[in-house]
Amino acid sequence: MLPTTTARVPENTAESVNDRLHRRAEARVNRVAAGGTRAIAERLRELDAEWDTERTLEANASTLVVAGAALALLVDRRFALIPLVVGGFLLQHALQGWCPPLPIFRRLGVRTQAEIERERHALKAARGDFERTAGDPSRAIRAAGG
Repeated sequence: MLPTTTARVPENTAESVNDRLHRRAEARVNRVAAGGTRAIAERLRELDAEWDTERTLEANASTLVVAGAALALLVDRRFALIPLVVGGFLLQHALQGWCPPLPIFRRLGVRTQAEIERERHALKAARGDFERTAGDPSRAIRAAGG
Protein backbone atom coordinates (compact mmCIF):
# COMPACT_ATOMS: atom_id res chain seq x y z
CA MET A 1 0.00 0.00 0.00
CA LEU A 2 1.25 3.48 -0.86
CA PRO A 3 1.64 6.13 1.85
CA THR A 4 -0.61 9.19 1.79
CA THR A 5 0.61 12.28 0.00
CA THR A 6 1.02 14.30 3.20
CA ALA A 7 2.68 11.50 5.18
CA ARG A 8 5.05 9.99 2.63
CA VAL A 9 8.00 12.34 3.08
CA PRO A 10 7.93 12.52 6.91
CA GLU A 11 7.53 8.73 7.04
CA ASN A 12 10.70 8.41 4.98
CA THR A 13 12.67 10.95 7.00
CA ALA A 14 14.68 10.12 10.10
CA GLU A 15 12.67 10.90 13.23
CA SER A 16 15.48 13.09 14.56
CA VAL A 17 15.27 15.24 11.41
CA ASN A 18 11.47 15.49 11.65
CA ASP A 19 11.82 16.48 15.31
CA ARG A 20 14.45 19.12 14.53
CA LEU A 21 12.29 20.63 11.76
CA HIS A 22 9.30 20.70 14.12
CA ARG A 23 11.27 22.29 16.98
CA ARG A 24 12.69 24.96 14.68
CA ALA A 25 9.24 25.82 13.34
CA GLU A 26 7.79 25.98 16.84
CA ALA A 27 10.60 28.25 18.04
CA ARG A 28 10.18 30.44 14.96
CA VAL A 29 6.42 30.76 15.53
CA ASN A 30 6.99 31.75 19.17
CA ARG A 31 9.67 34.29 18.25
CA VAL A 32 7.69 35.82 15.39
CA ALA A 33 4.41 35.90 17.34
CA ALA A 34 6.18 37.81 20.12
CA GLY A 35 7.11 40.42 17.49
CA GLY A 36 3.48 41.27 16.80
CA THR A 37 1.32 41.51 13.71
CA ARG A 38 3.98 43.15 11.53
CA ALA A 39 6.46 40.37 12.23
CA ILE A 40 3.77 37.77 11.55
CA ALA A 41 2.84 39.41 8.24
CA GLU A 42 6.50 39.46 7.19
CA ARG A 43 6.97 35.80 8.11
CA LEU A 44 3.82 34.85 6.18
CA ARG A 45 5.31 36.55 3.10
CA GLU A 46 8.52 34.58 3.62
CA LEU A 47 6.52 31.35 3.84
CA ASP A 48 4.89 32.17 0.49
CA ALA A 49 8.36 32.11 -1.08
CA GLU A 50 9.70 29.02 0.74
CA TRP A 51 10.44 26.06 -1.52
CA ASP A 52 9.01 22.78 -0.30
CA THR A 53 10.44 19.29 -0.82
CA GLU A 54 8.46 18.74 -4.02
CA ARG A 55 9.60 21.94 -5.71
CA THR A 56 13.18 21.37 -4.62
CA LEU A 57 13.20 17.79 -5.92
CA GLU A 58 11.54 18.83 -9.18
CA ALA A 59 14.10 21.58 -9.80
CA ASN A 60 16.97 19.28 -8.93
CA ALA A 61 15.69 16.43 -11.09
CA SER A 62 14.85 18.59 -14.10
CA THR A 63 18.32 20.16 -14.00
CA LEU A 64 19.91 16.71 -14.03
CA VAL A 65 17.61 15.49 -16.81
CA VAL A 66 18.38 18.48 -19.04
CA ALA A 67 22.12 18.25 -18.33
CA GLY A 68 22.16 14.48 -18.92
CA ALA A 69 20.20 14.77 -22.17
CA ALA A 70 22.46 17.57 -23.43
CA LEU A 71 25.56 15.57 -22.56
CA ALA A 72 24.10 12.50 -24.29
CA LEU A 73 23.44 14.52 -27.45
CA LEU A 74 26.66 16.49 -27.48
CA VAL A 75 29.30 14.34 -25.77
CA ASP A 76 28.52 10.66 -25.39
CA ARG A 77 25.26 8.76 -25.56
CA ARG A 78 26.09 6.95 -22.33
CA PHE A 79 25.13 10.15 -20.54
CA ALA A 80 21.52 9.19 -21.41
CA LEU A 81 21.67 7.03 -18.29
CA ILE A 82 21.44 10.15 -16.14
CA PRO A 83 17.88 11.09 -17.21
CA LEU A 84 16.84 7.43 -16.98
CA VAL A 85 18.12 7.09 -13.42
CA VAL A 86 16.70 10.46 -12.34
CA GLY A 87 13.32 9.57 -13.86
CA GLY A 88 13.32 6.32 -11.90
CA PHE A 89 14.10 8.20 -8.70
CA LEU A 90 11.26 10.66 -9.37
CA LEU A 91 8.85 7.77 -9.89
CA GLN A 92 10.07 6.18 -6.66
CA HIS A 93 9.51 9.47 -4.84
CA ALA A 94 6.02 9.90 -6.31
CA LEU A 95 5.01 6.41 -5.19
CA GLN A 96 6.90 5.93 -1.94
CA GLY A 97 7.93 9.41 -0.83
CA TRP A 98 11.64 8.62 -0.86
CA CYS A 99 14.49 9.14 -3.30
CA PRO A 100 18.26 9.51 -2.78
CA PRO A 101 18.45 13.32 -2.49
CA LEU A 102 15.53 13.55 -0.05
CA PRO A 103 17.51 12.83 3.16
CA ILE A 104 20.01 15.52 2.16
CA PHE A 105 17.32 18.11 1.46
CA ARG A 106 15.52 17.31 4.71
CA ARG A 107 18.74 17.66 6.72
CA LEU A 108 19.26 21.01 5.01
CA GLY A 109 15.87 22.08 6.37
CA VAL A 110 13.66 21.70 3.31
CA ARG A 111 10.13 21.09 4.56
CA THR A 112 7.01 19.59 3.06
CA GLN A 113 4.13 21.83 2.02
CA ALA A 114 2.11 20.46 4.94
CA GLU A 115 4.88 21.45 7.39
CA ILE A 116 5.02 24.94 5.91
CA GLU A 117 1.23 25.21 6.13
CA ARG A 118 1.27 24.18 9.80
CA GLU A 119 3.59 27.10 10.54
CA ARG A 120 1.36 29.43 8.50
CA HIS A 121 -1.72 28.21 10.38
CA ALA A 122 -0.03 28.69 13.77
CA LEU A 123 1.01 32.24 12.85
CA LYS A 124 -2.48 33.13 11.68
CA ALA A 125 -3.92 31.70 14.88
CA ALA A 126 -1.44 33.75 16.93
CA ARG A 127 -2.52 36.85 15.00
CA GLY A 128 -6.17 36.09 15.79
CA ASP A 129 -7.34 35.43 12.23
CA PHE A 130 -9.58 32.56 13.23
CA GLU A 131 -11.39 34.51 15.94
CA ARG A 132 -12.56 36.96 13.27
CA THR A 133 -13.89 34.17 11.07
CA ALA A 134 -15.66 32.05 13.70
CA GLY A 135 -19.05 30.89 12.46
CA ASP A 136 -18.59 32.26 8.92
CA PRO A 137 -17.23 29.55 6.58
CA SER A 138 -16.94 31.90 3.57
CA ARG A 139 -14.91 34.38 5.59
CA ALA A 140 -12.75 31.56 6.96
CA ILE A 141 -11.94 30.39 3.43
CA ARG A 142 -11.00 33.94 2.37
CA ALA A 143 -8.83 34.38 5.48
CA ALA A 144 -7.07 31.10 4.68
CA GLY A 145 -6.24 32.41 1.22
CA GLY A 146 -8.70 30.20 -0.66
